[in-house]
Amino acid sequence: MSFSWDEAVAFALTLPGVVVGAGAKGSTSPQLRGRQLISQGRAPETYVLRATREEIAVLKETDPATFWQTPQYRGWPTVLVNAAHADPDRMKLLIARAWWDRATLAQRRAYGGRP
Repeated sequence: MSFSWDEAVAFALTLPGVVVGAGAKGSTSPQLRGRQLISQGRAPETYVLRATREEIAVLKETDPATFWQTPQYRGWPTVLVNAAHADPDRMKLLIARAWWDRATLAQRRAYGGRP
């Protein structure tokens, strides 16, 4: 199993209103209303996923080979993803949730309940 950065970006861009925008330090990332859904990690084959703190706790506990945090991310609603171990279906669900959490009320109504 794996879900690369390119695959994650391609999926994110299928969600309503998502565009590629400027991120930190000159990088680009999929964004909704100027807010990143995912961003490139510093290490090869990693990226950063926006998620709720509750989801992060479950992800780190149930799949530590895929999800973890370094000290700089602790306390923030972000978790690192090891693309080489990421399950594609799970990542699509998590990216869709990140989208939903940043969507407008109208976008949410058109999309449906939180994935």
